Amino acid sequence: MKTREITKIAILTSICVVISIIESYFTFIGDIIPGLKLGLANIVIIFALYKCGFKTALLVSLIRVLIVAILRTGFGINFFFSLSGALFSIIAMTILMKTKLSIIGVSIIGSIFHSIGQVLIGIIMLDNYNVIYYLPYLLIFSIPTGIIIGIITKKIINSTEKYS
Repeated sequence: MKTREITKIAILTSICVVISIIESYFTFIGDIIPGLKLGLANIVIIFALYKCGFKTALLVSLIRVLIVAILRTGFGINFFFSLSGALFSIIAMTILMKTKLSIIGVSIIGSIFHSIGQVLIGIIMLDNYNVIYYLPYLLIFSIPTGIIIGIITKKIINSTEKYS
C-alpha cells in the first residue's frame, strides 16, 4: 500500500471517528428508539466508496468501528452491533452502486442493511428471536436518515469533483 493510500485512509478514518464520537453525545435521537442515530459518519463511508472504491471504504469503516470501540463503547455487544451493521451496509451499497441507483438510493439501502445486520447479530448474540420486532421501527427511520445522509454525501461529492 502506498503512502498516499494510507494517508487517505487515515484522514477519512479520523473524520469518521470524530463524527461518530460527537454523534454519540446526541442521545435525544436514541430516546425514540434505543441505539438509533443519524449515522453521520456514513457520509464519509459513502464518499470513500464512490471516490476511492470498496477496499478503502471497507478499511475506513472497519477501522472506525474498532477505534470508536476502543475510545467510547468498548468491545461489548455494541461493538458487534456496529461491526455487523457496517459490514452489511457496505456490502449492499457496493453491490447497488454498480446499478443506476442514485447516491441517495444507495444511502437508503445502506441504512436499511445496517439495521438488518444489527438485528441479525442481536438475534444471534442474544439468542432471542424477539429482537426481530425491533426491525420495523429501525427500517422506518432508515429511510429518512438514508435520504439525509445521501443528500449530504451527494453535495460533498459534487463539490469535490473539481479536485479529482
